[in-house]
Amino acid sequence: MTLTPRTGKSPRPAKALAAATALAASAALCAGCASKTDDGGGSSGKDGDGTFTIGYAQANNAEPYRAQLNKQLAYYVKRHKNLKLLPIADAKQDNARQVSQVQQFIQQKVDVLIVSPNEPDPLTPAVEQACQAKIPVIILDRAVKTDCYDAFIGGDNFQIGKKAGEAAIKALPDGGNVAEIRGLLSTDPQKQRHKGFAAALKGHDDIKVVEQREGKWLQPEGTKIMQQWLQRGTKIDLVYSHNDPMAIGAQSAASGAGKAKDIKFIGIDGLAIPDGGIRAVQQGKMIATYLYPTGAEEAAETAAKLAEGKKVEKKQTLDTTEITKSNAEDVYGRYDMTKKTG
Repeated sequence: MTLTPRTGKSPRPAKALAAATALAASAALCAGCASKTDDGGGSSGKDGDGTFTIGYAQANNAEPYRAQLNKQLAYYVKRHKNLKLLPIADAKQDNARQVSQVQQFIQQKVDVLIVSPNEPDPLTPAVEQACQAKIPVIILDRAVKTDCYDAFIGGDNFQIGKKAGEAAIKALPDGGNVAEIRGLLSTDPQKQRHKGFAAALKGHDDIKVVEQREGKWLQPEGTKIMQQWLQRGTKIDLVYSHNDPMAIGAQSAASGAGKAKDIKFIGIDGLAIPDGGIRAVQQGKMIATYLYPTGAEEAAETAAKLAEGKKVEKKQTLDTTEITKSNAEDVYGRYDMTKKTG
């Protein structure tokens, strides 16, 4: 089943990536790709009932941020009567699995494809295959190495990292040792959160980053890494974690070693859930976290427009909020979706 053919199609932009011949060749395939555009008469949808299907390839449902994103996306999609969200595909941090899942959505001829890439390089060709198949694509949270998509929705990770660095400087007025627990090293959010933090610390020679490790966004990794640092006697005054679960895991390890009172913790995500970063700030486990919006509402709105052949903004950057004890309760109340998503 396919959509009613439409007129007024315009070529999608494609930019060759000079540094990678394979990607350049793949991008060239996209030069002739086009989104589904509206001819002014509307469309009856795949089944003739006005319903458009959305396929979502998620990087890893096990991460609290992504589990919350899934719930929110399902909620916001339901607010659009002409949209139907297919069962979310969970890659479980497996690139090959996610590529296969994207290809399955392409074979199903979904009306809109949403992808939160586990890693950029392996998913880029699959995204370009969707582009070649003229399926509108939304990239959510993590970038791919092609311009052959319709919209990217995500936060300003460099700015968030910089704000976290500024908070670390404020928390360590006499200087100190910082340990950084980084996300999946190949992903753009991790890279930008690291760069922003380093930019903020530049010139503050009394603050030294003495430890850095990849925590893969996972709480157990944060716990294990912190235990290893403490066991070898590393003096740590502050832990900067690229997400809240890793920060909470590290704080738990420090607490178990009787050192939590001597170490400050900063995270990112700011989820309004019982075991999320906002509650950790309220409980004194972290001194701050930074809201990283899921983009679920924006993704649903963008998918609705794309399905109907409307133009959308190519890059949609979401704002952040610094969350400390002074505003944690207010921010939690503002973003708590328990009654909506269950």
